[in-house]
Amino acid sequence: MTEPILHSDMPKGFSFASTHCGLKRTRHDLGILVSETLASAAAMFTTNLVAAAPVRVSREHIRKSHGRMRAVIVNSGNANCCTGSRGRAASIETARAVSRELAGTDASQVIVCSTGVIGVPLRVEKILHALPALIKSRREEAGAFEQFARAIMTTDTRPKWAAARFRIGGKTVRIIGCAKGSGMIEPHMATMLSFLATDADISPALLSRALRAAVTKTFNAITVDGDTSTNDTVAILANGAAAARKISAGSSDFRKLQAALGKMCQELALAIVADGEGAQRVIEIEVHGAPSDEKADKIARTIANSPLVKTALAGGDPNWGRILAAAGRSGVAFDPERADITLANVQVCRRGLEQPFSERVVHAKMLAKHVPIVVDLHSGSGRARVWTCDFTGEYVRINASYRT
Repeated sequence: MTEPILHSDMPKGFSFASTHCGLKRTRHDLGILVSETLASAAAMFTTNLVAAAPVRVSREHIRKSHGRMRAVIVNSGNANCCTGSRGRAASIETARAVSRELAGTDASQVIVCSTGVIGVPLRVEKILHALPALIKSRREEAGAFEQFARAIMTTDTRPKWAAARFRIGGKTVRIIGCAKGSGMIEPHMATMLSFLATDADISPALLSRALRAAVTKTFNAITVDGDTSTNDTVAILANGAAAARKISAGSSDFRKLQAALGKMCQELALAIVADGEGAQRVIEIEVHGAPSDEKADKIARTIANSPLVKTALAGGDPNWGRILAAAGRSGVAFDPERADITLANVQVCRRGLEQPFSERVVHAKMLAKHVPIVVDLHSGSGRARVWTCDFTGEYVRINASYRT
């Protein structure tokens, strides 16, 4: 878990609440984020063709409202995916119920999210029953935000949050965000949800541009197990409550927002990898010298998702041959006899052949919480970086009994 959120970290004009509505046995399983005024909004969703009902409904709402939103409502414990017309109706009715409790709000100004088991009908009546009290209990406090971050968790072992601030014309602008995700993670996006709020003043179109740039290098550059979820969502609301001047394209203000948002998203993305189901360590894979950035990314993801590579990393085994073999099956053409591999800051392969090294020393370095791997193909200027984690027996145990 990151450092505690302070009151001074909280953006103005946002409130949060969470409760136990009964989808889980005991823990909080329903949370809401509300902008007290209509806010600019941007979101990115899963690219999985099997998209959950709340993803489909939220996409429609953002289009219909032209990126002007009031709230995000999210439940954990049930993905509301592969639930047919009943699932869609449940998401729509949830948004309508929120809009009824927030004066002057249209249902299309509500983003609806769900996370949990796939294929089980959502007991939406439990959500609808809890909503009035939930919305009345919302507070503009750090403690309320922290409880919201906990309410969205599924197999996560800890909540994940981050905060940032910057100055515009003498005014402090704040961004706060949280995320959940532990398994079924390879965002294009991941079972990943992330919600961000800022009191910056910015148009929906420009906010969307900033979010996409941040997500590309962070949430879309992590993988735990290579599986893209059905419910992945990252959404940001910006309400202008900081009373700073409106951010314009190409301005230094926009660059400040981009930097703060990128830093926050990277912090949250790495927290997801570090909390990967059964994970012991974060693995940072860099590919240099590929024919293009796109091909470098393809190689890096192939290495990151290789079960053989990830199990070797779990045991601290400097089996560099598995890394080169994974790169070789990526579908990218390169000359293996020009490839260099550095593992835990020790060169173990040079020009496709083993570079003499101490197995004992490298093994010890591979037991660190963060293990870097660099593959240099000497075949171009393409570069990419992807983060993953190791595979342990605990990952199998968790996912062998997810429904039960």
